[in-house]
Amino acid sequence: MALGKYSRVDNRRSSSSYCSTVTIVVFVALCLVGVWMMTSSSVVPVQNVDVPSENKSEVKAQQDKSEVSEQASDNNVNDVSNEGNESNEGNTRQFEDNPGDLPEDATKGDTNVNGNNNQEEKSEENSEDKPEDKPEENPEGKLEEKPEEKADDGSKSESENAESNSEGGENNENKSDSDENQTKSDTDDSEQKSENAEEAKDAEKIEEKVEQNDNKESDDGSSEKKENDQAKNEVFPSGAQSELLNETATQNSAWKTQAAESKNEKETQRSSNKQTVYSWKLCNSTAGPDFIPCLDNLQAIRSLHSTKHYEHRERHCPEEAPTCLVPFPEGYKRTIEWPKSREKIWYYNVPHTKLAQIKGHQNWVKVTGEYLTFPGGGTQFKHGALHYIDFIQETVPEVAWGKRSRVVLDVGCGVASFGGFLFDRDVLTMSLAPKDEHEAQVQFALERGIPAISAVMGTKRLPFPGRVFDIVHCARCRVPWHIEGGKLLLELNRLLRPGGFFVWSATPIYQKLPEDAKIWEAMKELTKAMCWEVVSISKDTVNGVGVAVYKKPTNNECYEQRSTNEPPLCPTTDDPNASWNVPLEACMHKVPVATSERGSQWPELWPARLDKTPYWLSSSQVGVYGKPAPEDFSTDNEHWKRVVSKSYLNGMGINWSSVRNVMDMRSIYGGFAAALKDLNVWVMNVVSVDSADTLPIIYERGLFGMYHDWCDSFSTYPRTYDLLHADHLFSKLKKRCNLVAVVAEVDRLLRPEGKLIVRDTVEIINELESMVKAMQWEVRMTYSKENEGLLCVQKSTWRPTVSETLKYAIA
Repeated sequence: MALGKYSRVDNRRSSSSYCSTVTIVVFVALCLVGVWMMTSSSVVPVQNVDVPSENKSEVKAQQDKSEVSEQASDNNVNDVSNEGNESNEGNTRQFEDNPGDLPEDATKGDTNVNGNNNQEEKSEENSEDKPEDKPEENPEGKLEEKPEEKADDGSKSESENAESNSEGGENNENKSDSDENQTKSDTDDSEQKSENAEEAKDAEKIEEKVEQNDNKESDDGSSEKKENDQAKNEVFPSGAQSELLNETATQNSAWKTQAAESKNEKETQRSSNKQTVYSWKLCNSTAGPDFIPCLDNLQAIRSLHSTKHYEHRERHCPEEAPTCLVPFPEGYKRTIEWPKSREKIWYYNVPHTKLAQIKGHQNWVKVTGEYLTFPGGGTQFKHGALHYIDFIQETVPEVAWGKRSRVVLDVGCGVASFGGFLFDRDVLTMSLAPKDEHEAQVQFALERGIPAISAVMGTKRLPFPGRVFDIVHCARCRVPWHIEGGKLLLELNRLLRPGGFFVWSATPIYQKLPEDAKIWEAMKELTKAMCWEVVSISKDTVNGVGVAVYKKPTNNECYEQRSTNEPPLCPTTDDPNASWNVPLEACMHKVPVATSERGSQWPELWPARLDKTPYWLSSSQVGVYGKPAPEDFSTDNEHWKRVVSKSYLNGMGINWSSVRNVMDMRSIYGGFAAALKDLNVWVMNVVSVDSADTLPIIYERGLFGMYHDWCDSFSTYPRTYDLLHADHLFSKLKKRCNLVAVVAEVDRLLRPEGKLIVRDTVEIINELESMVKAMQWEVRMTYSKENEGLLCVQKSTWRPTVSETLKYAIA
């Protein structure tokens, strides 16, 4: 057959030996060049196998997608005809840049050793005309997998195609040469087949070595070739193949489109998170920017049968917590930072002048241009709180501010200058006053950066556990302690730690007016019946006031020796720690005397008490986290030290110098607050009413806090905290509260530019993020791991334009 074929060519051409010799020489030269090209292109990429160890983990992920397309783009001469070589060599080029990302003219000749661009272009044109490169499709439109071939056979076929393609690219007329040329070509083919077979085996060995370094299973060379061919056909075809894959083939292949993947994921997220589009409204109430939902429920206040016991100053929460946002006062500015804020605040942040008019002569507060200034005085210390504070300790050295006495309750605090200057003595003061005609006194305190809450001693216990305050202070607080069996003073007795002091400075102590004298006699009788020891009654000559200091007993001897049981002892069933909506009772609880009972000993001196495990925590008790209570306490303490130092202080971009008022919305042992000890901040530790009652432990450490139910609003003015912290609070509240209302309360508490840090489940984090984004808050950080998430956001100055009228809060 060959002789017959080439005889027709010889009959058509001249038989001169000169022409035949030239043809042979040219053909041999082309064959040698082709062999050199294929040998060079198959050897050079092997140099790239020695890659950094950190890149090896990407081998498997990139293999199916990158190796064929990158090699095909680099070796344009062998794009289609040398599929077998691409499969072997591609494994060594997967760490190189992808020429497909570069302009066409930048990739030409990259791996062509002789740099013959004309030959490249002709080879590409010739490859586009080869019908065998078109992938076969089955009736369903899916690409057909090619049968597995042995490496030797594939190399042989590929080398033959490569040689044929090289010849055709140079001169198509060379296909009709003599028998002698055909014999020469067969010999070259045999040599090239052997070389390519060896190269294929080497490439397989290299690929296996890389995969073993990644601790992945390695397939044999033929299986890899099959997978590579399939991937090349289905996803990243080279050359003319990209034009042969239509949209149907792509969609029905084993590889999904990015659009389909993204659509499915978004639908899944919407389904799992049940995301809602939140539309916030502005609260319309009579209180306006100062709205406190549970204290401004005018509808409930109007329906009260009596206000004799200050019932109208107590909490009356609406049936449904508001879900609207409280407006800002006109002209509101960023709060002045501590410690400057103790002396002055912006007038328009708390634009109330009534106290300045009434108490200006007592140096409570003054209007000074665009500021409200606080000279540091009070009704009983016109010449400054520091002198008054030092006078108390001089009178009773055992007070030992900042050592023995660390946690103080200031009843009827006014603008809280007493507590504000006790910070200089390392004392933490819980200041409280009602929202009454002394306009915004608690709001002044919080704007200054001093702890305070709106509360009144009316018909219910204060939201604190029993026996926790080292000192209770009252400077002319206008509380009728002696009436109704001393019910109000007995509430202070419940709160005061055994051995703690009650400091009372009031006109009955030093004035001789008939009314004052009557009150003084009643107080002497009551305090004696309560077994309080009179430690000191003295007069401060600088301020011209008298101060009486009483001490609570440390045992029950006095109670047992009383001639009459008045005031009566509380029944043993009465829990002194129960205080959430518990009515006041005119009785006294016995002093605990067992060494293992809380209150039988005074805590360690400050600051040692901060990290000291309370003596009354027993190993037989199970802590909140399931360990024995002392171990649980220590673990929590170390945990928050680590989290605060490694994450909160440095990892969230928070400027802590601008943070003063902090609230831990779900405190356990007070570990978060303890970890912030060295900063100029104070932390209100809130223990939820449905959580383990660990608030006594917090007080034992020299910190403070209160009980609260987050399904209702907190007893404080709007915009009074710089930072709120919630550790797995919202996931617990979701079972019984409206989370939208809780987030609205968070917005009410936070100052503009204030921060919220939430640690909770990923589901809750996603839900909260959607809510705060609807309020145009800035999401500063999100993080998740194993269904646990962390969110840090910053409140914006945005307010809604649409309002919602709260009928119960309209006068």
